[in-house]
Amino acid sequence: MPRAPSRLSRRDFLQGAALAAAGGIAGCDRQDGPTVGDVAALDRVPVARIASPRSEMQLRAVLAGSAGGVSVGGGRYSMGGQIAADHALHIDLRGMNGLVWLDTGRKRVRVQAGMTWRRLQSLIDPHGLSVKVMQSYSNFTVGGSLGVNCHGRYVGMGPIVDTVRAFRLVGADGSAVEATPQSDLFGAAIGGYGGLGVVSEVELDLADNTRLRRHAERVALADYPDFHRERIAAAPDAVLHNADIAPPVFDAPLAITWSRTDAPLTEPARLVPEHLDYGGDQTKIWAASELPIGPSVRDRYLTQPLLHERVVAWRNHEASLDARSLEPRSCSSGCVR
Repeated sequence: MPRAPSRLSRRDFLQGAALAAAGGIAGCDRQDGPTVGDVAALDRVPVARIASPRSEMQLRAVLAGSAGGVSVGGGRYSMGGQIAADHALHIDLRGMNGLVWLDTGRKRVRVQAGMTWRRLQSLIDPHGLSVKVMQSYSNFTVGGSLGVNCHGRYVGMGPIVDTVRAFRLVGADGSAVEATPQSDLFGAAIGGYGGLGVVSEVELDLADNTRLRRHAERVALADYPDFHRERIAAAPDAVLHNADIAPPVFDAPLAITWSRTDAPLTEPARLVPEHLDYGGDQTKIWAASELPIGPSVRDRYLTQPLLHERVVAWRNHEASLDARSLEPRSCSSGCVR
């Protein structure tokens, strides 16, 4: 339920100011001052200091006690220097990953903005609930997803803004407000990349976790718009859909649809286990993209299984994919961290 802004106490302010001044989070490069990098590990941005609050009160105190530029990072999947500003205060929200409340009857949840979708899935799956809209991979944070107004593979659904009931926004002066669809801040902050403040909490609608059956087929590029309109958008049971296209000419979409079903499960796991070894996937991706026989490797080991293997899985299982499965072999030691 909506909460009135709370008063920032002197103690909270001093704690937050000390947190911002100390600037330390585990793993920061301090040889020439703190730096912030993204998951691609291609570059690092020098920042003035780093703060990692664990509560909205600490976040408010950090901002109230700061001067100058501020950047904010969560999963750090916005690459190319987007998640940090040169010599600014950087706020690492990954410590704000707690559950505020879960209402299973109303299918609604409120979480801290630094929570990843994967962590949220682990909390709601036991109750037969699923995220309504998110990206195809579960490593992103909820707050970061609001910042870009992400979309996913969800048939008939728009971007995440359509599933948000409310959120808390902390401004540069440390003040906090509750934003709802009726407020001007709501539409301005979602998709605003943090320009108006830092999201601290998010309230979301949820969906039922149902069984899904995968179906894949090749579609001619010229036929795809009609195919999607007639076969996917109009299908009442279609839940997830994407069309994969491959180099070098990108002219042969592989249409993959997950539809509701009562068929027996072929994949019993409710969620993709965390911390799996994706060496096999990395090898296939490397071979398909680097070897002279790459196209045949792609067809045999990546495409043909999608076309011919029968898969029935939980919605949460397909929604809990790990971005590490996409890493190249050069990241075998772990680019995503």
